[in-house]
Amino acid sequence: MAIAWFPVAAYLAAAALLVADLRREERAPLAWLAAAAVGVLLHAGVHVLAWRAAGVADMHFFAALSLVGLGMAGLTTLFAAGGRMAALGVVAYPIAALVLAAYAGYGPHLAQPMDWRLQLHAWCALLAYATLAVAALLALMLWLQERALRRHRTGPWLRALPPLVELETLLFRTVAAGFLLLSATLLTGALFVQDLFAQHLVHKTVLSVLSWLLFGALLLGRWRRGWRGRIAVRWTLAAMGLLVLAFFGSKAVLELVLHRVG
Repeated sequence: MAIAWFPVAAYLAAAALLVADLRREERAPLAWLAAAAVGVLLHAGVHVLAWRAAGVADMHFFAALSLVGLGMAGLTTLFAAGGRMAALGVVAYPIAALVLAAYAGYGPHLAQPMDWRLQLHAWCALLAYATLAVAALLALMLWLQERALRRHRTGPWLRALPPLVELETLLFRTVAAGFLLLSATLLTGALFVQDLFAQHLVHKTVLSVLSWLLFGALLLGRWRRGWRGRIAVRWTLAAMGLLVLAFFGSKAVLELVLHRVG
């Protein structure tokens, strides 16, 4: 999969150009945005070519990880193109490059065919994980911004972030979108997965439901009690931690340790 190294290089170039751009007073985002868009398109192309060669969509551990990285990079580029949260790319693009490199190093996996119902469930899950992973990054940036403001520290990185209220609003909108996608994931799983015990999915389902409850409680707390700041950060990261354990933790154990289909 030598072609995978082209989007890896594009992502790293986008991150380097973005860092240089954020250090300047007058910013010119076209260069790093173009590199990021090339990275996203080539990243998607790597998976499409692999699926065509295999005749089936590959959803094994490293492929799924790479697809989540693709979703994160795509969402980050969309946010940045809209003039919001360009600084997110400093973290998101290297993550996308890393998981794609891991997928390229591991190589394609002989996947089992899935009907359209299971494919719908899998795509809902990957989109939910990508969206909520971006929300987790936004939560970390919100925490860093609040911490810097409390300590009266300013710098180019702080100035690169949007105002605190705008960042907080973007966080909750991203959480809300991810919550809807996670709801669709759980619904399609309940409808289309036939035997949770035979497919080793009980622990994954329990952790996913707990994560869904935490995200739902966070949105409810925002609506009814005006939750914000550190409360939002803690709940977002706790819920995302459960989601990571639900999918990638269990998938790693099943596929990489026990060598079973996860």
